[in-house]
Amino acid sequence: MGIISEFREFISKGNVIDLAVGVVIGGAFGDITKSLVDKVVMPPIGLLLSGVDFSDMKLVLKVANPATKTAEVAIQYGAFANTVIQFLIIAFVIFMLVKLANAVRRKDAETPVAPPPPTPDQVLLSEIRDLLKAR
Repeated sequence: MGIISEFREFISKGNVIDLAVGVVIGGAFGDITKSLVDKVVMPPIGLLLSGVDFSDMKLVLKVANPATKTAEVAIQYGAFANTVIQFLIIAFVIFMLVKLANAVRRKDAETPVAPPPPTPDQVLLSEIRDLLKAR
């Protein structure tokens, strides 16, 4: 079996396609979460902190100098705080999804399964038993 045919078989399996779909949806979910944190969560927090914008928070180690064209060197702890909040939101949403999935599985496991109907042999044997009891 050649490498091309092995690769074609590998790609055509469902797991690879499921993984690709998961990566694409995960990327989109990351964008949604970033927008949620930057546009919805952080403004009220900044308002509570007297209008401070977290994304602008930084500790400047070296000021930019336009004359020598050197860039500013800074520790951007505000951007880090935004990233931590994004992570916490994503982790919480995933936790809730897993919790929901587990609850559905438990509910399905608790639902009693109806016994299968008796086979024709069992029905016949039951009739014979009943006839013998009646004698």
